[in-house]
Amino acid sequence: MNDQIQRFLFDRTNVRGEIVTLEQAYQDVLDRHRYPSVVNHLLGELLAAVALLTDTVKLDGTLSIEVRGKGALALLMAESNLGGELRAIARLAEDAALPTDDMSFHELIGEGQIMITLDPAEGHRYQGIVALEHNSLAKCLEAYFAQSEQLPTSLWLAASDDRAGGLLLQRLPDASQNQDDDAWGRTVQLAATLTTDELLGLEQLEVLHRLYHEETLRVFEPKALRFGCTCSRQRIGQGLMTLGEAKLREVLAEQGGIDAQCHFCHSRYQFSPADIEALLVAADDEPPTLH
Repeated sequence: MNDQIQRFLFDRTNVRGEIVTLEQAYQDVLDRHRYPSVVNHLLGELLAAVALLTDTVKLDGTLSIEVRGKGALALLMAESNLGGELRAIARLAEDAALPTDDMSFHELIGEGQIMITLDPAEGHRYQGIVALEHNSLAKCLEAYFAQSEQLPTSLWLAASDDRAGGLLLQRLPDASQNQDDDAWGRTVQLAATLTTDELLGLEQLEVLHRLYHEETLRVFEPKALRFGCTCSRQRIGQGLMTLGEAKLREVLAEQGGIDAQCHFCHSRYQFSPADIEALLVAADDEPPTLH
């Protein structure tokens, strides 16, 4: 089973969809961290979701989904780009007991919010935020689309120890080509019969055939997905600058240098005092920003 995302649409309707399967990319994320099993599964769902949403919006840049809560999990974050690179991380709450397999989504996250950030290569950054008012990641994301994008969207997400997957259906606003008024309700109802074992265990075309063999379905070429971290020495350096000059000089005085690590892939970057001075000089040389 390949790591890939498959787009499809229903002819003569304004309903489109995507199905994603992750295996190696999912394992590459888990291999870099040690989380409880229930956290791994939720992280797998988030990886599937970020892949689906990135392909949905066709963003030339990066799309990230960040879940922040006050439960046993303080943070879940996944990021993807149109090139098919995925990465993700989780952070447990410091003062909470370790999550257990029987905990629900609401018990894991508690009160909080979900943020979806679109960061294009060119243009302005956009962020949408909705409260976590549902007891699954899929339902929270559906609420985001209903509130922020105003597009009817249905999502099914699942993950096991080995695989993660997802299915997305969306009704597009342009109804001029729609010749089947019942298409949206029917396709969503059929998708709701899909089991977790089928979503994670069957090939994508088998899933689509099982659900929609009586529909006129147009399937596009799948796109490969993989783990990929966008960290770099430059980006880590920019992150260090957010600490401020006083804090950086304090750390330099104590340690004689700074050893930084990417939280996603664990790559390490060393900055000598001369490196930090160069970053500070470059920051001083930047032209002022007009607001």
